[in-house]
Amino acid sequence: MTTTSESWDLVVVGAGPAGSSAALGALTQDPTLRVLLLDRSDFPRDKSCGDGIAPHVLDALTEVGAGDVVDDWTPIRRLELSRGTARVDGAMDREVHVVPRQVFDARLVERAVAAGAVLRRHRASSVTTGAGRVTVSGSIEGRVVLGADGAHSLVRTALLGRRRDPRALAIRGYAPTTPELEGRQVIRYGERRQPSYAWAFDRGDGLANVGYGELLPGEGDSRGAPSRQLLLDELESLIPGAASTGSGWLGHHLPLSGWRWDQPDGPVLLAGDAAGLINPMTGEGLYYAVATGIAAGRTAARCVAAGEPDAAGVRHRRDVRRLLGTHLKHTWTASRLSRSPAVVDAGIRAAARDRRAFDTLVELGLGDGRIDARLASGLLRSLVLGTRVDRPSMMETP
Repeated sequence: MTTTSESWDLVVVGAGPAGSSAALGALTQDPTLRVLLLDRSDFPRDKSCGDGIAPHVLDALTEVGAGDVVDDWTPIRRLELSRGTARVDGAMDREVHVVPRQVFDARLVERAVAAGAVLRRHRASSVTTGAGRVTVSGSIEGRVVLGADGAHSLVRTALLGRRRDPRALAIRGYAPTTPELEGRQVIRYGERRQPSYAWAFDRGDGLANVGYGELLPGEGDSRGAPSRQLLLDELESLIPGAASTGSGWLGHHLPLSGWRWDQPDGPVLLAGDAAGLINPMTGEGLYYAVATGIAAGRTAARCVAAGEPDAAGVRHRRDVRRLLGTHLKHTWTASRLSRSPAVVDAGIRAAARDRRAFDTLVELGLGDGRIDARLASGLLRSLVLGTRVDRPSMMETP
């Protein structure tokens, strides 16, 4: 019995931001490329996320003609960080948007299809390589295949096996925006496994994205994973009214980035959550998804054009390390340091005292920033002085 196969230049498993961005990257590089986008869901569909869209995301999307996808949503500029009495409330250097993934993801898919990608609802069941080709679900062949299928990626498991990367667990819902939350992103750290924090991000339409997440216990840790009720209780404790008035709760696991990111050789690539690329300090993953998706799409297009699909893995690994390698080392270091509540407090106080330290923390958490000497010295000073530091509560735009 023979199985009828279909052949594509690029098959993308997962049509979320990483997958749609990859299709846009590939088709911007070569508009004639045959690109298939597979996703198990129809769009629009919901996705558990903080919904924050950093300016870095839009910078990357502008390169592939999609930087205007959030233009009709209200931007915000203020950020509050706090833990106990340590607090900073400041104007960010660049505005951010808070757009439901139900809206944002569907718009990116529409742009990818408009650029020439074919979108198909399909749950991938397998990924196999051999005889110079990659086959998805036994019958869909791609010269290059990209895994953009999220935290529980089938493609990543097929490529690397099951891995026990550090993970966080979070829950997200929507609550009415109160005057206290209006026009700002609020992050309040709790007392459990660090980093553990509640958030409330004003969408600008009367609702705020609210949630709580924390680091899961590692291998050998006897403490169990937090329950849904515990997550909601922590949210309510840190941001009163958020859980009690919220609805639409969804939970999700976050595979956190490590010291070094790897991508195997060959024609199968990984991007976004499927690549384990989530900021271990903040849980932010959208910029990584879009940036590495675009990079993967461009690499796939170039390798197909050159007749060298097997070279895609090497080139993608090189490009992503160049883009994010140093940043990932800095976020890994920051996440390790921030497991100490004293360091969390010191970082907030350093940001409250020094505008540049505040900006550096924002870049480190939302984009591709790095720990610089100014932030490091401010952190050390706050650790030495502790609560005796005079700390202003507000940071204004210079």
